[in-house]
Amino acid sequence: MRTDIVKTYKDIHSWVGIVAGLALFIAFYAGAITMFAEPLNRWASAPTGIAAPPPLDRTPELIDKVLRARPDARAAYTVHLDTGPNQPARLSWTTGNRRAPGPTFLAALAPDGALQVVRQDASPVSELVDVLHQKVGLPLDREVAMPIMGVISLLYAVAIISGVICLLPSLTKDLFALRFGKNVKRMWLDLHNLLGLFSLPFHIVMAITAVIFAFHDKIYDVQGAVQQAGAAAVARRAPPPPGPPRPPAYDAVRDTLSPAELERRITAQAPGFTLRSITYRYDTRQGAHGDIAGVDPRYGMRAPTYGMAEIDTRTGAITEADYMPGRQGRWFAAVTSFFTLHFGSFGGAPVRWSYFLLGLAGAFLFYSGNLLWIESRRRKERKAGMVTQTRATRILGSLTVGVPLGCVAGISLTIAAAKWLPADRGDLAAWHSRIYYLVFVVGVIWALVRGAARSGSELLWVAAIATAAIPLSTILSPMLAHGWSHTGASRLVDLVAILGAAGFAAMASAARRRAVAGPRDSVWAAPTIATA
Repeated sequence: MRTDIVKTYKDIHSWVGIVAGLALFIAFYAGAITMFAEPLNRWASAPTGIAAPPPLDRTPELIDKVLRARPDARAAYTVHLDTGPNQPARLSWTTGNRRAPGPTFLAALAPDGALQVVRQDASPVSELVDVLHQKVGLPLDREVAMPIMGVISLLYAVAIISGVICLLPSLTKDLFALRFGKNVKRMWLDLHNLLGLFSLPFHIVMAITAVIFAFHDKIYDVQGAVQQAGAAAVARRAPPPPGPPRPPAYDAVRDTLSPAELERRITAQAPGFTLRSITYRYDTRQGAHGDIAGVDPRYGMRAPTYGMAEIDTRTGAITEADYMPGRQGRWFAAVTSFFTLHFGSFGGAPVRWSYFLLGLAGAFLFYSGNLLWIESRRRKERKAGMVTQTRATRILGSLTVGVPLGCVAGISLTIAAAKWLPADRGDLAAWHSRIYYLVFVVGVIWALVRGAARSGSELLWVAAIATAAIPLSTILSPMLAHGWSHTGASRLVDLVAILGAAGFAAMASAARRRAVAGPRDSVWAAPTIATA
């Protein structure tokens, strides 16, 4: 391949990476954490203290008592067939609506048969991490942030293509090369190329699906507008059918099948589909209906951990299976494949761990890309006779430190805060968001003021301490009669945090050594030492 063509693509790869790399770091780091959203949500949520879920054959009794005592549950309530630490109640419902959801309530039967209802104060911290992933950390409304994320994803795709073209001439020679030594730039380049090449399929999937997710709301809006226009034309031509009077919600629910009977009929229609929950709904337009959620390990799923379908709760018939694994048409199966590949909702735990590690490796890929650009600038400026870095290079170096480490420290501290903030606060989501963005902004400002060399080791120590605060909160908060310590899968959060804190501490020591012993004209050299 001609040298000038490779050089052009190197410039494209470098500048696209500079523009999009820091935002992509946030997306990949937060996305890696979302692979274990359920254990994180369990770790961060206070215990409910509710009675054990009744057997499925006693669920009709529980439903009847809830609907008599709580009219706010009649419009929609969910029966959970798969109960356990993550879902301790047999029945739950959420007040409010989709745009303004209210609190969630859990119901059970006490040992004496009386109805027990408690409010579920689930922590919103895992949802915050997911939002940071979706909006690449931008504190903007979804309507504004998602198109920006789409543009960043397009730049990400350009960086992938140009990076592969840059690597092609030296592919056979440098494929497995990993040269550690005094040439730090060569070491970073080898790591960058190795991670980028061997995770290339993963990055292609992420780039394509992220672009689709960013703009699919707009696509569906246009599609919905066209369909509504057609439906309105039909409605104008045809008189409205006379509908029978709608029964009260309670009477409608009484005419529905029991959860056990619905499970039996749905299993007969969809063998291999494991039902996790049944949501009974009632409204004046559709009457009694519902939807189900479950898994089928043979197929990919639309949501990160489950597939969905709509049912008739009076007959048990599956009325719509567009999002149900194994029963989708070709078009919806193709659309679901994008969600499945992005969420890693196939293959069980091995795929989730693979996606977690690939997400962290992707975050490191963007971080190392900025480092390589800065080191390349140092060589060019040295050839031009400069002995100090330009202001632009110093600012980029500071942002390369401040943005990723501010993100890491902010996420860790807001997770740790879940066991210290009062669980009954109505504005928990706002508090977690404030904690994250406060730490993030302070980290960026600190890096800009202190410079990349000094702030690098300092913010790495902050990230290590913030991450270590997660398992420390598990240990200390119960001692103060305020927190809690769950068993089971939630302990995974503490284990990963301990490993992460140790890794950040090791990197902090290495960054300090680099600041002391590295080249004096490097942006990573501590200014006070360089002056001396």
